[in-house]
Amino acid sequence: MVHSDARPYLWMLCGSFSFTLMGVFAHVLLQSNRACDWQTVAVFRAGIVAVLAAAIVLATGRKFAFWPWRLWLRSVSGSCSMLCTFYALDKLPVADVFTLTNTFPIWVALLSWPLYGRSPGVKVLAAVLVGVAGVALVEQPHFETGNLGVAAALAAAGFTAVAMLGLHSLSNLDPLAVVTHFSAVATVFCLVAAVATPLEHDPVRAAEPRVALELFGMGLSALVGQLFLTLAFSHGAPTKVSVVGLTQIVFALAFGVALFQHQVNWVTFVGTALVIAPTAWLLSRERPGKGGS
Repeated sequence: MVHSDARPYLWMLCGSFSFTLMGVFAHVLLQSNRACDWQTVAVFRAGIVAVLAAAIVLATGRKFAFWPWRLWLRSVSGSCSMLCTFYALDKLPVADVFTLTNTFPIWVALLSWPLYGRSPGVKVLAAVLVGVAGVALVEQPHFETGNLGVAAALAAAGFTAVAMLGLHSLSNLDPLAVVTHFSAVATVFCLVAAVATPLEHDPVRAAEPRVALELFGMGLSALVGQLFLTLAFSHGAPTKVSVVGLTQIVFALAFGVALFQHQVNWVTFVGTALVIAPTAWLLSRERPGKGGS
């Protein structure tokens, strides 16, 4: 039997695994089978979660949330992060995307200075530099080819940081209502991106049984991950829960090697470690607060 104090961290571990599965489904759709464009995949990622989350809200008699304005800031910045993430998933291996998007604590440390007047200090700046060095090592091959997926994944981390900075002010809202609002707004953003940018594949392919099953699997794994994350942040210490969330990178590396035969050399291992270490340290020094979305 799992001790109750350990449950939040087990939930976060399950959430990390579910989000990794989401990334694997996206990789199959975007790079292995080339069945869909990243815009189409993003629409289904956001839309499926929005519909399922809204159904849970209605079934349990909870209320939807539309305000305050920080809720919109969280949803809009999260939507931009989602668009950047799926663009990156179309260009990079899953492990690389998760390594880069999980650098958001570094962005939080940097953005807290101009936004809140919190000077990062020498130790934090050193951690930032170590993280940047890790990114450079992991992504060196993509830098050389001018792969824009790297910039997109880092931008996703930046948008996530903006969302996280304002999240503490939403502690009075039902976490599921926050998830539903975010997913609904993200669906609109993804639909606009699908209409406004060129597509290489016919969106009708999403109706093919195999493609539809993979899209649903991606959306379902994203919702399961979101629910586990919400449970973990609601019942555990946010700092420790966040550090456990870095296991996404490890899961993604394992899936990449096992399923897609991605090559992992010592440079990648060292670079990944240089990203994880300062990120974990920055997360562990954060003040306790409300997580959840």
